[in-house]
Amino acid sequence: MPPRASPIEDGCPVLGTWDRAFEKVDLLEIRKPYRYYLPRWIRNRLIKEWVSFCIQDEQFFLKVVFSNVKLYRAAQITLYDKKNNEKFFFKKIKPGTGWNLPNSLANSSLDSHSSNLYFRIHNWLDVDTVKLDINVEATSRRPSLTAHLSYNISRQDAVPMVVSLGITGHRIMYAYKACTPVRGEMVFNGQRISLKQDNCSGFFCDYKGFFSHRFESTICFAMGLDEKNRRFGFHIAENQASKANKSNENALWVNGLLTPLPPVLITIPNNPDGEWVIQDLEGMVDLTFTPKEQSFTNAESNAPLGYYNGMLVNSEGEQIQIKNLYGMGEKFNFRV
Repeated sequence: MPPRASPIEDGCPVLGTWDRAFEKVDLLEIRKPYRYYLPRWIRNRLIKEWVSFCIQDEQFFLKVVFSNVKLYRAAQITLYDKKNNEKFFFKKIKPGTGWNLPNSLANSSLDSHSSNLYFRIHNWLDVDTVKLDINVEATSRRPSLTAHLSYNISRQDAVPMVVSLGITGHRIMYAYKACTPVRGEMVFNGQRISLKQDNCSGFFCDYKGFFSHRFESTICFAMGLDEKNRRFGFHIAENQASKANKSNENALWVNGLLTPLPPVLITIPNNPDGEWVIQDLEGMVDLTFTPKEQSFTNAESNAPLGYYNGMLVNSEGEQIQIKNLYGMGEKFNFRV
């Protein structure tokens, strides 16, 4: 679809899929997201938003999420050293609003400094870059972690997926996703780590939505280099969006080129450590995910690290073989 300045027109949401970022995403512009009138301040508290960063090279897997669900805001950082089998996990929850994520990715920033966490996000799509700086102070039980990451979001390297999906009535969810080269450096456990974009790939994802009080979602993603040394990645989700057969947030990237994928069914056994099966009805998605390491788990969420195997089909009909590709699966079911 042609680029749009906003997923909202004359107070009504516009649904669809695009390959360019919106100039602005302000869900408060929706005239009546619910059947009954609500004051602006209440509508604002019902909008949930988060941004996530993920990178992977031959040795390290890093996932960082900053969320603002209005009742509270949270930061969550997971780092896994695959070579040395070392895990780092940090989670911080603060009550109330704050960390208001920008409505535009063109040139905006967000930063926060507390007793044990500093972060700064600079969205710079007008110069094809998104940057993340984080610093987690050491404790007696946890080493320090510092990271400076730069995502290259030029169109020749990363065509994004941008969606506006219906939930119920005029309630929608928005997502921006891109699989990109990443460069930067980290300092972890006294070790300085250089990240080079030749072999380091990442996902940058931005979300906003009038999500249901009971939030349910299952997400599967991984990225790396294939047998032809091409950068590729997939980001697949089962969520609460309606009419997923017409539009969804599932995507495959190969050498920066985007292939929207059909809706999928993600089957997870009762045992959370068992094999996940991810399939569609059109023969474009046939994957299994085998959990190996738990990053975090509780009664409401489960997010193991593990390996993907199977195949995906891109828009040119080529089968992309997936063999022992390291990635993450996430299953959420909680009240927000």
